[in-house]
Amino acid sequence: MSPDVMLSVKNVYKHFGGVKVIEDVSFNVMRGSRTALIGPNGAGKTTMFNLLCGVYPLDGGEIHLDGKRIDEIPARNRIRAGLSRSFQNIRLMPHLSVVENVMLGQHSQASGLGGLMTPIGWMRGFSGRKLAMEKLREAGVDADPDEPVSGLPYGTRKRIEVVRALMSEPRLLILDEPAAGLNPRETAELSAFLQKTTESGLTLLVVEHDMAFVHGLCQHTVVLNFGRMIFDGPTGKVQSDEAVREAYLGRRTTSKQGGAHAA
Repeated sequence: MSPDVMLSVKNVYKHFGGVKVIEDVSFNVMRGSRTALIGPNGAGKTTMFNLLCGVYPLDGGEIHLDGKRIDEIPARNRIRAGLSRSFQNIRLMPHLSVVENVMLGQHSQASGLGGLMTPIGWMRGFSGRKLAMEKLREAGVDADPDEPVSGLPYGTRKRIEVVRALMSEPRLLILDEPAAGLNPRETAELSAFLQKTTESGLTLLVVEHDMAFVHGLCQHTVVLNFGRMIFDGPTGKVQSDEAVREAYLGRRTTSKQGGAHAA
């Protein structure tokens, strides 16, 4: 495998009963790149996302992260392997403060029960708190770090969740619809922040419906339709691809991996 490949998905299948949700999908995410995974509703994006994170086991194929196979290890161990994620629906702890929620992202670096308890300590001199405060500043989170997240605007909470995911120091960060529910200003700010985070070599994979956000952020795009890959190439060419246009317009299309499907 090329050292330039951070994530490799090889001939992946996933079936639920008799329903074929993912069929023989293969694609690479290059090291340090910003890649989008898109497709119409029901295309299999969320299922692929969950396969990467270990929510579901594969029915066939392999997933490699930075040259190491990860589809056979538990989801919790994939964080230690260098993969971190955010969620489409915000999963912050509402009773905890901004900085405490971000500090929770350090749990993958902890060893033993004592280590797991330490990141949520309230010592102002604690190194984990200092790092969390630094990450919040870098992300431009304009909120009192000691304020409970429950009272913050939706866009601010979205960004805090991304910062929390970064606290595990991942090599690959995968985001599930990070721009959903954001206003245009918040979307632009999030895009600028994510572009900045990849300058240090972080690799980004984004599942997203907002095509303006995708075009502004991602250099490469993979498109799924009915569980099959129909496009894998530069983001600037995705909207002119015939198979992609037909998938989104609801006409009949033939997958590049074979077989006709009704969109």
